[in-house]
This record gives sequence, structure tokens and C-alpha cells, in this order.
Amino acid sequence: MNDVIVVGTDDSPGADAAIAWAAVDAARKGLRLELVHVIEHGSYDLPRYPIPGLMESLREAAEAMLEKKAQTVTARWPGIEVATTVKIGSPVAELRAQAKPAAELVVGSRGRGRFASALLGSVSLRVAGHAPGTVVVVRSVEADHGRLLVGLDETDSSEPALAHAFAEASLRGVPLRVLYAYAVPIHAATLDLDRLQRAQYDFVHDRLTPWRARHPEVDAIVDITSVHPVAALTEASKDADLLVVGTRRHGIAVLGSVSHGVLHHAHCPVAVVRRRGDDQPGR
Repeated sequence: MNDVIVVGTDDSPGADAAIAWAAVDAARKGLRLELVHVIEHGSYDLPRYPIPGLMESLREAAEAMLEKKAQTVTARWPGIEVATTVKIGSPVAELRAQAKPAAELVVGSRGRGRFASALLGSVSLRVAGHAPGTVVVVRSVEADHGRLLVGLDETDSSEPALAHAFAEASLRGVPLRVLYAYAVPIHAATLDLDRLQRAQYDFVHDRLTPWRARHPEVDAIVDITSVHPVAALTEASKDADLLVVGTRRHGIAVLGSVSHGVLHHAHCPVAVVRRRGDDQPGR
């Protein structure tokens, strides 16, 4: 894991919430913080009315904005090393590039301007689907609930999410709620529902056994339900400090379902975790 947390930011309140969340996480983990602002060149192109020196002026304004935010961070969290970076180009591409060597990338869910106002619907959603490692989307930060939440499904994409969730719960010293939601087949009337429920329990137990062995200090609370995963995770996120979900290698297609849904509706920050390497025990 790299020693820096990258925050994609602008001058919006939502971006400030993301910076504050990232600063707390950086202080907890002993990591550096890098504030990144991307100026989307195409947003300011006026082919029939070019403005001399426009990009230079925008860069200067962005640098001043980032410096002010960096000063705020160091005043509140004096032990954190903070750097700032201004990029010109595609926000998605630039943030994805910044995420590659980072421990995690943190973005807000709302902002200003063409780049910022589309944070959840476009930039954050696309970054969460394609950036390597962990992307945390901070919608809002409510009271400290002292509990983390992770979504489990039947694919290998939830293994990196479990790794991240168990590590975070261990670091914070809080319980971890593992939620597995499954759909009851439409022909359920012909099934033995007790047997079906036992099969789901056995599946979850087997998936969690290696992680419990690796992190015996974590109190992993199992929650199995037949409610739709998005509805179940959204409801459970009301009393969680962080919701962790996985995503497959093709990113945005998977975010069209569960990860996409919780990013739009969760009541707490959401960490979308992609596989960096084969670090899954017992798999």
C-alpha cells in the first residue's frame, strides 16, 4: 500500500466533506494527503471567442483554492503532510491515474461546475468503476456509529471488499456487519425454504472463515436477508460509518447494479474496492 491518500476536490461543500473524511483517515493510518483539482479543458473552450491566458488564470485560481484547503487541513490535523496538484485534462482519466499509486482515492458526491456537479452521476461513478484499488465516495458524514458494513455476494469481486472491510474494522477497533442479500427464486413455492436458508448460511460461513482466521480481533456480525441487495445495504448504511462493496474488472457495468445503487442511495461514505492482486486467503 502506498503512503498517500488522494482527494479529488473543487471549491464545493461536498468536496470539503471528502477532504475532512480523508484527513481523518490519513491521520488514523499515518499517511500523507494529496489534494488534486482537475481543470477540464473542454469546459472552457470557446472556439469562436478564445480568451488569452484563460488556462493560466484558471490554474492560478485552482492553486490558490487548493492552498487554502491545505492550510485548513494542517490547522485541524497538524500531523498530516499535505500536498496539492492541479491537472488539466479529463477529470476521470486524471483521477484514475492519480489513484494508481495511492492507498485510496476519495471524492465527494456533489460539487460545482461541469466537473463537480457531475461528481456522482459521472466523474465519481466512472472513477469508482475503473480506478484501481479503493475509491471512497463521501456523500455525507453523520455521527460516529462505531460500526462498519460490507456487502457480500457470490462472486470473487467481494473478496477485495472483505479484505478492506476487515482491515478497516481491525484498525478502528469496531464491529463489522457482513450483509449477504439473496433473491428467493420465483418458483420458491416448490422449494424447501428451510434448506435454502441453511444453504445461504453455510455459504456465508465458508466465505468468512478465512477472514475470521486472519482477523480474530474483529467482531464479524453476519446478516443474511432475502431483501434486494441495494435496499438491504442502503437501509443498513443508516447506522454504519463506512459501507464497503466490491466491483468486477469491467467496472462500470457492475456499477449499474448493486454498487451503482448504493453509491446513489447510501447514508454513509461508500468504499468501492477493486482487486489489486491475488491477496485473498483460502480462495
